[in-house]
Parts: sequence; structure tokens; C-alpha cells
Amino acid sequence: MVANVIIVALVALGVVLGARRAMGAATGRRDCCSGKAKPSARRFREVRVTDKDESHYPYAADLSIAGMTCEGCARNVTRALDSVGGTWAEVSFADGSAHVRSKAPIDEAALRGVVDEAGYRVLSCEVA
Repeated sequence: MVANVIIVALVALGVVLGARRAMGAATGRRDCCSGKAKPSARRFREVRVTDKDESHYPYAADLSIAGMTCEGCARNVTRALDSVGGTWAEVSFADGSAHVRSKAPIDEAALRGVVDEAGYRVLSCEVA
């Protein structure tokens, strides 16, 4: 009887912890892969870039980004970079890189800042 109570308690604990991790990842408060809490409370909404004519973006930067472990991470970084006004970002999880186009001169500090707020780290930034 006592063994059954212990087993039920352990299963219930597992369900609660699993649900907590899933909710944290779904709301952006926790990393989608490791389950670790993200360092920032800022959430980035998806910005739909409607102008995808490359000729409208005379400035560009290539970033090397650390901390991306899946396609979900790449989407998070894309949302963060697209939140900077006048930018259009394409992020590759496989390469750990981002190509950012901008209609105004690139503000490297702003790009680094939003990537940091999203919970990732810019290793290098080459402005073209």
C-alpha cells in the first residue's frame, strides 16, 4: 500500500514538472531545449516582414550566434532581430548565423542587445 502511494506521488511530481517545463517553453520564459530559465523577461512578438525586396535594404550585417540548439531557437532569434525597426533577418540554426538586412545604417549594439535579451549571444558581427 505504501509503495503504491509513493509511486503515485512520483508520477504526479513528474507530470507537474513536465507541464511546468512545457508551459515555460511555450510562453518563452524557458529555453525550448534545456528547460533553463531565460535571462530576460522581454518577449518578442513575431514581426511579419512584408518588404522582402533586397534592393530596399542597402545595409547588411552577418552575425555569428551562440546558444541556438534547435529551429525554435532560430525562430526566437529571428523574431528578436526583426523587432529592430527596418530590419529583415534570416537565421540559420545549422550554421549558427544570421544575415540581417537594414534600411538604415546598422546599429551593431542594437542587434547585439536584442539577441542578448532573447537569451543568446553574438560571437561576432561583420557589418557590410
